[in-house]
Amino acid sequence: MPRLSPSMIPRSLSRNFRWRWPALAAFAMAMLAGCMGLDQQQRRWIFQASPGPSAQAAQVEGMDDVWIEHVSVASGNKVKLHALWYPSEDPKAPVLLFLHGARRSVDGSAFRIRHMQSLGFSVLAVDYRGFGLSTDELPSEALVDEDAHAAWGWLAKKHPGQDRYIFGHSLGGAIAVQLATEVKDAKGLIVEGTFTSIPAVFQSLKWGWLPLTPLITQRFDSADKIGRVKVPVLVVHGSGDSLIPPSLGRALFDRATSPKRFVLVEGGSHYSTSGMGLAQYREALKDLFGIGA
Repeated sequence: MPRLSPSMIPRSLSRNFRWRWPALAAFAMAMLAGCMGLDQQQRRWIFQASPGPSAQAAQVEGMDDVWIEHVSVASGNKVKLHALWYPSEDPKAPVLLFLHGARRSVDGSAFRIRHMQSLGFSVLAVDYRGFGLSTDELPSEALVDEDAHAAWGWLAKKHPGQDRYIFGHSLGGAIAVQLATEVKDAKGLIVEGTFTSIPAVFQSLKWGWLPLTPLITQRFDSADKIGRVKVPVLVVHGSGDSLIPPSLGRALFDRATSPKRFVLVEGGSHYSTSGMGLAQYREALKDLFGIGA
């Protein structure tokens, strides 16, 4: 095919190219700026972090305040995390790092912390930066991973001789999966009401057919990571969970390596599953981890 010379291009088309290229360049710059803003907005939407004292602080009676400090590699900032320590009456009980989901701080998760303690754990529940009394900084997937590592390190230092487990609820489940792929000293992973990825959650919604998933920056791709977890995995989901479909929890379980167990709590919602499923939890913990045997 012969090459087109400028003289062969119609003047009207040439004029169109002349004005369209600057317009396309301006559009690309706007998209770039928009994506930067979109990332921050996504982090606000996904985490729904609320800094400051909680109105539910009265629910944490009997739990001890803990402060964990570290320097963020990602942001370079000094970070101070607030956590709650709720020990078992048994001084030899296994310890559990509790990673909460979006919106609720540790204060708002107190009922679930109590459930996990009643199953035989001493529980450390941590607020990521941006939540509760922790450093007020907009969280991200990378930043909360750092915070989870800092809390895990606190447990290793304070309770070096005890078996340690990782628990995550909802978005905290994705943080828990990530942590479990990165530490070598966990005895097990427990996730409740969680998902395979943020794009998969979006696609389960009414407007999930819209082609927006490539724009999602906070992906939390647990489906890609769960196979690298080398410890036993317990996946728990409520059959009545209208926020995170049970099918996503099951799909995550299917990708995990054995030993593993899936528990479906009949009638359990996104918020009531741990309470309604305590007996099922207890049986699964005994069979999979030997806790309570």
